[in-house]
Amino acid sequence: MKVALITGITGQDGSYLAEFLLEKNYKVYGIMRRKSVIDYGNVEHLRDKITFIYADMTDVISLISAMKQSQADEVYNLAAQSFVATSWEQPLATADIDAIGVTNILEAIRIVKPEARFYQASTSEMFGLVQEIPQKETTPFYPRSPYGVAKLYGHWITKNYRESYGLYACSGILFNHESERRGKEFVTRKITDAVARIKLGLIDYLELGNMDSKRDWGHSMDYIQAMWLMLQQSKPDDYVIATNETRTVREFVEAAFKHADITLEWRGTGIDEVGIDQKTGKTIIKINSKFFRPAEVDILLGDPQKAERELQWKRKITFNELVCRMVDNDLKLVTQEVNLNKN
Repeated sequence: MKVALITGITGQDGSYLAEFLLEKNYKVYGIMRRKSVIDYGNVEHLRDKITFIYADMTDVISLISAMKQSQADEVYNLAAQSFVATSWEQPLATADIDAIGVTNILEAIRIVKPEARFYQASTSEMFGLVQEIPQKETTPFYPRSPYGVAKLYGHWITKNYRESYGLYACSGILFNHESERRGKEFVTRKITDAVARIKLGLIDYLELGNMDSKRDWGHSMDYIQAMWLMLQQSKPDDYVIATNETRTVREFVEAAFKHADITLEWRGTGIDEVGIDQKTGKTIIKINSKFFRPAEVDILLGDPQKAERELQWKRKITFNELVCRMVDNDLKLVTQEVNLNKN
């Protein structure tokens, strides 16, 4: 039986990865930070199948202890302060977790079990002000946020430990991947949650920032399989995981409302642009400048050819299916919330 240790196990990717590995008969350990209230997040339904270890990415001693206890064959580092907007408000905390934290877990592996295989969750945000379109493994990086900068350190320290110590260490440069388990602070889930609330008459409108930002959106369930595949190869390497399709925030919004049988009509320009419900004539989308980033990332479009060729990986869930899944899930959750409040 293989043993896996997952940091960030309570998050979106961590929960899907835990399910995937359990189905493959892995023994799964998950790292949790100690809090006053225990929160299993997205793995609440798996809590009896996972062995949890209290540790923290900023505390190397606790990570060494986690490696000693788990004796993991595979380590997946998914822990991060992963919200770009928060990285501007908490740049030092973001650096501690997303940059130095990677060094800490690599050190724990090197000291306790150097033959373990390591996956680092890198990000398309490292490309930032993109130097070529589409972006691939050889594209120069130009991060545009404290999050992107911290992740770039994590990416390069992983490569350095691989080349300096001979560790089997991979980085997956994952482009935007969403799901029904995405946190509401992320724009995709913010949109689908608002669609459900507007549809059910609970709120009047949704405020958003840059509607013309372009992203390469896939589903987390497809992307966690790529993580696993990277650690099953004969030698470690870095891979871009993406769909090779780019959509604007506006397209995501339109697709989400359309699935809820609401057709949008756009009026105005720039900060004065609004989205109108064609049936009712009500304004349901407003632009708010506070949601614009200090430094915008205008377009992200990944080229996954290397992963498709070497890992035999291919995304299965389309953009429209992703949006529909998220909207359906939020309609269900918000309806349950309404019924609970009635009782």
